[in-house]
Amino acid sequence: MTFAATILTLYPDMFPGPLGASLAGRALSEGIWSLNAVNIRDFATDKHRTVDDTPAGGGAGMVLRADVLAAAIDSVADHRPILAMTPRGAPLTQARIRQLASGPGAVILCGRFEGFDERIFDARGIEQVSIGDYVLSGGEMGALVLLDACIRLLPGVMGAASSGVDESFEGGLLEYPQYTRPVEWEGRTIPEVLRSGDHARISAWRKHMAETDTRLRRPDLWERHDGARVSPPSGAQRQTKEE
Repeated sequence: MTFAATILTLYPDMFPGPLGASLAGRALSEGIWSLNAVNIRDFATDKHRTVDDTPAGGGAGMVLRADVLAAAIDSVADHRPILAMTPRGAPLTQARIRQLASGPGAVILCGRFEGFDERIFDARGIEQVSIGDYVLSGGEMGALVLLDACIRLLPGVMGAASSGVDESFEGGLLEYPQYTRPVEWEGRTIPEVLRSGDHARISAWRKHMAETDTRLRRPDLWERHDGARVSPPSGAQRQTKEE
């Protein structure tokens, strides 16, 4: 089954953008996923192709019209979920990405200006999604982020099926630190445990480091993780260059 992505945007030329390169680009050319960028302005009904209007109640900026948005959505709506990229949405998580990647694809609505007429969300059953607590010029960059996260999980995209298992957020934790050759660089050495060949010790070290780094760097993630209710392992500590 091909993962089908439809983007509703005022700037269709922004796609595929970076998704046309690297793993995502190769998967696109191989038909593992498909992309259709639809111009919202094509659904305007006046000669000026107007898609926005002034905010009800006054205020700065312009708001995307519900009638134009609805016409654009209805032209592509099927069994796929419809998502709107907006800073007012629920934070995007790896768990939600896995759900989307296992499905038929998504219709993604990209906002501009001051955002969307609120009525469109209930009227069309749209899921509001945010990629972070900051404001962008539009939803297109968020859509690229969402799609990249989904595409890498599709069967056949990554070289090894297990290569994404230990990534940050996959198990609710940050990923453990990574090292490669040379063994010593600027007086800093790869931790001894990673050079030991003892796979049980390496696995324990990686688990401990993932838990420790998550607890220190992202206490919000750690509070939601099952491991937060148990004491961290006492036998594994961060390896230093002296070791």
